[in-house]
Amino acid sequence: MANSKAVMGINDAPMWESMKHEKLALQQCDACASFRYPPASACPECLSEKASWKPVSGKGTILSWVIFHRKYFDDHVPPYNSVAIRLPEGPIIISQLQGEEPKGSWINREVELAYGEHAGRMQHYVKLTGQS
Repeated sequence: MANSKAVMGINDAPMWESMKHEKLALQQCDACASFRYPPASACPECLSEKASWKPVSGKGTILSWVIFHRKYFDDHVPPYNSVAIRLPEGPIIISQLQGEEPKGSWINREVELAYGEHAGRMQHYVKLTGQS
């Protein structure tokens, strides 16, 4: 088994660089203003190839979640969670919830992005809004 690795496609470097500065930035289409994730060469809404990297608000809502009880990577010791977060800008990102777990359903809980070092790289995670 091995540690998880950052996916570094041809459009991903600015996103990973933004996390080093603890402010996630995603591509925003210069033609229609929609944000997109994952990074891509063309806008999925209008097909424009022009985009700028813009910071996102750092807020979101849990759409879905799962707790893994099996070890898939050495750097993720079970049990660990994975959450799908809808950003107010539109895209859905996958992250991990750290801190206190919600009582009852996790769905529609508001979260904030936070950052920490993981396996030699800066990476985002989320925490429930209002948690320190």
